[in-house]
Amino acid sequence: MAQVKVLTMDGAEAGTIELKDEIFGIEPNEHAVHAVVKNHLANRRQGTQSAKTRAEVRGGGRKPFRQKGTGRHRQGSSTDPTQVGGGVVFAPKPRSYRYTVPKKVRRLAMLSALSSKVQENEIIVLEDLKFEEPKTKEMVKVLANVNAEKKALIVTAEKDDNVIRSASNIPGVRTALVTTMNVYEIINHTSFIVTKDALNKIEEVYS
Repeated sequence: MAQVKVLTMDGAEAGTIELKDEIFGIEPNEHAVHAVVKNHLANRRQGTQSAKTRAEVRGGGRKPFRQKGTGRHRQGSSTDPTQVGGGVVFAPKPRSYRYTVPKKVRRLAMLSALSSKVQENEIIVLEDLKFEEPKTKEMVKVLANVNAEKKALIVTAEKDDNVIRSASNIPGVRTALVTTMNVYEIINHTSFIVTKDALNKIEEVYS
């Protein structure tokens, strides 16, 4: 089992914690991570793009110019895609891009993302993370104390409005619960900051 230092909010060491190999020590599967990230981004798409076909644009009721004698090509309608203001060929229409990925692939991707953070020494375990009131300045101080990179994902076991609001105005910093964190957010942030309680909950959920 890999051992990771546990830090206080001041950046001081508060012991170590052992991580389960079946969750934080597997060989990362890049294919599974890619598949899940691609799925996540596809599911986030609004799919609201739209353009008009030649049947939907205005006009086209009369022949724009006579058949012969103009020196131009023959044309029967101003809605033709070759004409200015005409319709679009195979015009995009609103649709859903959602699709599902097998549960086993999603699980493998999550374990791969967590293991990669341990292998790259990008996981930071905090003994606790609590604020008496929302203070962005205090959160910035904590991140500096634990040497977190500019892009950091903070994962807590339970929802804490003071933590969420303290981090909400810091560029590149996001907060998540164990139940809402996803593979894309984990690999998209350099530092993976997790509280001790959240770490225990992750091991409980994915064991």
